[in-house]
This record gives sequence, C-alpha cells and structure tokens, in this order.
Amino acid sequence: MPDTATPGLRMPSLAEAVPVWGRIAALSFGGPAGQIAVMHRILVEERRWISEGRFLHALNFCTLLPGPEAQQLATYVGWLMHGTRGGLVAGGLFVLPGLVAIMALSWIYALSGNVGVVAGLFFGLKAAVLAVVAEAVLRIGRRALKSAPMVALAAASFVALFLFDLPFPAVVLAAGFFGYLGGRAGLPQFRVGGGHGATGTAKAGPYLLGDAALPQEREAPARTLLTAAIWGALWLLPVAAIVGLVGSGEVFGQIALFFSKMAMVTFGGAYAVLAYVAQQAVGHFGWLRPGEMLDGLGMAETTPGPLIMVTQFVGFLAAFRNPGGLPPLLAGTLGGLLTTWVTFAPCFLWIFVGAPYVERLRGDRALAGALSAITAAVVGVILNLAVWFALHTLFARLEPVAFGPIRLDLPVLASLDPWALLLALGALVAVFRFKAGVIPTLAACSAAGILLHLAGLAG
Repeated sequence: MPDTATPGLRMPSLAEAVPVWGRIAALSFGGPAGQIAVMHRILVEERRWISEGRFLHALNFCTLLPGPEAQQLATYVGWLMHGTRGGLVAGGLFVLPGLVAIMALSWIYALSGNVGVVAGLFFGLKAAVLAVVAEAVLRIGRRALKSAPMVALAAASFVALFLFDLPFPAVVLAAGFFGYLGGRAGLPQFRVGGGHGATGTAKAGPYLLGDAALPQEREAPARTLLTAAIWGALWLLPVAAIVGLVGSGEVFGQIALFFSKMAMVTFGGAYAVLAYVAQQAVGHFGWLRPGEMLDGLGMAETTPGPLIMVTQFVGFLAAFRNPGGLPPLLAGTLGGLLTTWVTFAPCFLWIFVGAPYVERLRGDRALAGALSAITAAVVGVILNLAVWFALHTLFARLEPVAFGPIRLDLPVLASLDPWALLLALGALVAVFRFKAGVIPTLAACSAAGILLHLAGLAG
C-alpha cells in the first residue's frame, strides 16, 4: 500500500471506489455549488476519504483552473487515491450521467422542438436544486469562514461579482494576493482552517488522506513532460485531424476549434462564459435560434453533471442543422460528443500535470494563506451562483439595471412563478427542517413538477 493512508483506515481498491464515484455523479445537481456540497458530504463526512484541509486545498487549485471546478475536484481526489487511473474514473464518471442525459434530451428537442413532460420534471428539479444549493452555501461557509478576514473576503467576492460584474479571475486572484501577504506575515487568520477552530457537524479525523498523507504519484519532471505530451495529443490531435479533413469553415471544424478555445478561458465555470457562447452560437455561427441557449441551460441545470455540459447541446444542434452528407441525428450526436471531448480533455491535462506540484507546495505558509483566502472568495462565488440560479428559477423575467458602476439584473416581481416558489419553499423545509436527503427531495419535487405540468399549471 502507498504511504497515503491514515492508520486505522484501509485504502479502498479502485473497484471499490467506483460505486462511490458513481453515486457522486448521479447526485451532481445544482451546478458547482450543489456538486461541491455533495462531494464534501460523501468524501469528507461519510467516507472520510480526505480531510477537510486536503479537500479545500484541492478545491482552491481547481478554482484557479479553466473549466468546471467540480469535475476537476473529483479528478483531483481520484488521482490522490489511485493515481491517474483513479482520476480518470472519478472525472470520467462525473461527466457520464450528464452526457447521456443531455444527449437523450437533445434528440427529443431536435425531433419535437420541446421536451414535453420532461419540462415538468425540469421544473420540479429546479426547485429542489435551490434547496441543495442553499445548503451548500451554508455547509461550505461554516467550514471555510472561520475568521473575520475570511468572512470579509467572501462578502467582498460576492459584492464584486453580483453588483459590479467584475471578472471572476480578477476576484479570485485579488483574494489570493491578500491571502499570500497574510500567510507570509504569519497571521493565524490566513492559515488553512485557522481562526476559531473547527466548526460544523463533521467529526475531527481520522481520514484516509489526512493532512500529512502523500499522494500515490509524486512530482517528477520526466513524468510531467510525458503526461503533458500524452494529454495534449489526446486533446489537440483530433482537432487537427478534423480541421485538416473537413476544413475550419465546416461545422465540425468550427465546433472543434471554437470549443477548444473555450476550454482555455472558462474561468469561473459555465456561467462565466455562457453569454459569450450564446452570442457566438446565435449571432456569429447561426447554430442556435434566440432563446434556445436558455433551453439548453435548463437541461444542464437539472441533469447531473457540470453546467458546462450545455455546450454539448450547442454542438448537437450545430451539427444537426448542418449535417453535410450525414443523417442529421448522427451528425448531431457526433457534434455533441466532439464538443464534450474538446471541453473535458483539457481538464485531465490540468490536473494530471499540476496536481503533483500543488501537493508538494501544501506546506508553504504563504501559498497556504493564498489558497485559504481563495477558499473564502469561493464561498462568495458560490453564493453569487446560488442567487443567480434562484432568480432565474423563481422569476420568468429579469431586467438589467445600472447605477453608476453597479450592474445587475433585477427580477420583475409580476413574473414570479408561484408554483416554483411553493416547490422551492417545500424543498427548503424538507432539507433544513426535516433533514431530508438529496435523492428523496429531488424525487418528490420532480414528481410534483410532472403533476403540475400534466395539470397545465407549470413546465
């Protein structure tokens, strides 16, 4: 056994870990907020595979990367436990349910123009996800905000994003800079988990991967170069082959190039780039009609997996409507799969190349302070995403307003959906008052949404 385990706990085999990663993937609703909460509950509290500090350290690193941080977090923890194979299993399974679900819904959408009764299921799921996300904000906030500077950084992050629409990377890097200075100065408030001791309901240790445990794979320049070469080739060679075969002006060449570029700049997750993707897909390429991006976002928000999976829907419709000599459904399927590949292949590259070096730097006081501050900023980011999701779930219309430098979307009160509000309140009561689990809450709200749709009241 590698020297990764805390005495008294047994490292599960990769085969034993697969069902757990599958469970996490099946429950990964609610965007990054809900997904990170599910992983924290299962990996830290239930299975005790990874300590609080290690989980937050990994989350901080993934937050700095382009791409979906929750999927990369799963890849990171899988890599910590079982090396590259574990990262592939954890990260791959995290994507699989959403890939299958959105592909099936894309077929339905392309053939019928809507998702029928599935719209009612979506309606109920959105309400339930609000409760999951609210719990995530509180759960992660209790564990990350243990000193006044951390609370201030979280609040400043939320204000910067929600009111001033500042770029996500700038907010995170600014928090990291302050944390670096605080950590370098030796201030206890900027230590990982520092400030006022542990809070929350999670027990203290032991963990399979405690704060002092070593990863299965260590950093080595030769391994790093080989890993970068392999994953760079897996990502970019198919792109080069497609562009060389069909040209950059055909739909498959456009998909390969456009979404490969997106994989490099998707800092802050899906919400940070969806406006640009929609603008290009509708206005520049003509792949989608106005409003269809929101339909795709509805699919991604209410199916398991990263929200960036909405790009699969875009790629599907792009190829479905421009099939060339292929049957439209086959072209759409290939377009969706191509989009997903060039979106997620880079995620494995970032983790497998960078994680060994990030692990090596865990003991650096200044870096620890920077990452601790980034954790606090991430709480503000998650709160911002939660508010964004709530507004778009409960209100049919939002109006952009500006007050000097302040830019935000205010809900049109008359567009409040009373059924969505009722379901959301019911889900909140179930989660916070009766401690209902994620699956029962999602199932109950989904059933209610379908009934409301069949009654002509929603969806």
